[in-house]
Amino acid sequence: MSSTPSSAVSKADPQQASQAPASAPAKKKRRFPSFSVQILLGLAVGVGLGAVALAMGPQDAAGEVPNGLTTTLDTIGSSFVTLLKAVVPPLIFTAIVASIANLRTVTNAARLAGQTLLWFAITAAISVAVGIGLGLLFQPGNRASVSLDAASEPGRTGTWLDFLNGLIPGNVLGLGASTQVEVSDAGASASTSVNFNVLQILVVALVIGIAALKSGKKADPFLAFNRSALAIVQKVLWWIIRLAPIGTAGLIGYAIAAYGWTSLASLAWFAVAIYVGLAVVLFVVYPILLRTNGLKVSSYFKGAWPAIQLAFVSRSSIGTLPVTQRVTERNLGVPSEYASFAVPLAATTKMDGCASIYPAISAIFVAQIFGIDLSITDYLLIAFVSVVGSAATAGLTGAIVMLTLTLSTVGLPLAGVGLLLAIDPILDMGRTAVNVAGQALVPTIVAKREGILDLEQYEAATAEDLFVDEDDDASSEPTTEATSEATKAAPSGAKEPVGAPA
Repeated sequence: MSSTPSSAVSKADPQQASQAPASAPAKKKRRFPSFSVQILLGLAVGVGLGAVALAMGPQDAAGEVPNGLTTTLDTIGSSFVTLLKAVVPPLIFTAIVASIANLRTVTNAARLAGQTLLWFAITAAISVAVGIGLGLLFQPGNRASVSLDAASEPGRTGTWLDFLNGLIPGNVLGLGASTQVEVSDAGASASTSVNFNVLQILVVALVIGIAALKSGKKADPFLAFNRSALAIVQKVLWWIIRLAPIGTAGLIGYAIAAYGWTSLASLAWFAVAIYVGLAVVLFVVYPILLRTNGLKVSSYFKGAWPAIQLAFVSRSSIGTLPVTQRVTERNLGVPSEYASFAVPLAATTKMDGCASIYPAISAIFVAQIFGIDLSITDYLLIAFVSVVGSAATAGLTGAIVMLTLTLSTVGLPLAGVGLLLAIDPILDMGRTAVNVAGQALVPTIVAKREGILDLEQYEAATAEDLFVDEDDDASSEPTTEATSEATKAAPSGAKEPVGAPA
């Protein structure tokens, strides 16, 4: 069997592709370090600046006003994540519509979707089993030194009705608005914020993509416009991604300056249990699944590492989505027709860190703190919520929402959530990294099992060519020269860019 079927390969001239390695000129000398090295440099700079900001302390005696360096780091980091999130809605919409149009050339599209959801459930079940096991082993609630006086119910909770609320679009853009009113001695003030629901955008894009296919030739102008829009969005997106090293310095620097490590003291065993669980899933469970499916572990980590790095510092699966999709296609060899559907879906519903490991260990922690004995039925309920509950909170992202859903389902006090909020940002870095690693893993495994994975590209996985198409303008209508450059980047089984004509 060929490593990549005809439906997933590039339309480039085969004769040209076979001759390209021999006749193509040498690659341009790299002027800058690779993307992964740039992220590491940004991480090192951020740690240094964060340590300086932490040593400077707050501006006021009450500790309520951060110093100038801390504020600057916060502004840089949050601005980078905001820019990423701003591009995600048009990216998801145009990429999903394009992928639906391209899936008409794939005969097993329905089977791919079913296998994707199945592997979401399999990896979630394994992850929650790891979480429950470590919770019972470490006994974090019995070893914590926190006081129940700090317990408080969260402002926002997760319920099973959130699944329907998150699935049914309120409008065609998947937008929502919330208004907060603050009353003070000077009077009342209201502030309104607009946010987008990724799951709703996904649903809208799926419906429109299928409708475009059913409309036949009448929809060709719309699909052509969508491909052009996707190319423009991708170009803007990768300009933003190039700022990732700067954003990384701001994000990690602010995390150190704002939270430090002193807050870990009272919940040390809980934090250790969480990070051990994350490490077991990332470095033990995932490699076992890769080897079971005949894939090299080193190639996976080499290819997916840029996305895992960015997820760790940004603490946002949605913000990391563009990089996750790019490494899944470019480095891991998953066909773009499939990846542009599977990765956005995974970014909203596939959260092994936030929705499996964390709520399992946290539920055991809360039960131990309040002296509640859990039965076998309770552990089964925790597993059930972790496997299917992430979809119920997809419209309300966040590990805290998932945790409240788990606690309410098992019947544990929601006030226990307040005990964990102090160190949540520190834990969120590791949780998000594992989330994103799983979001790249499942499409890779499914593609391998269905025989559509470009094995040669997977085994040669590297982060060096993350920006190749953007540098050579290959994301637009390819010329002969651009096609030759693309062929050099992927010698065998190179795939079309996301949204290329079917």
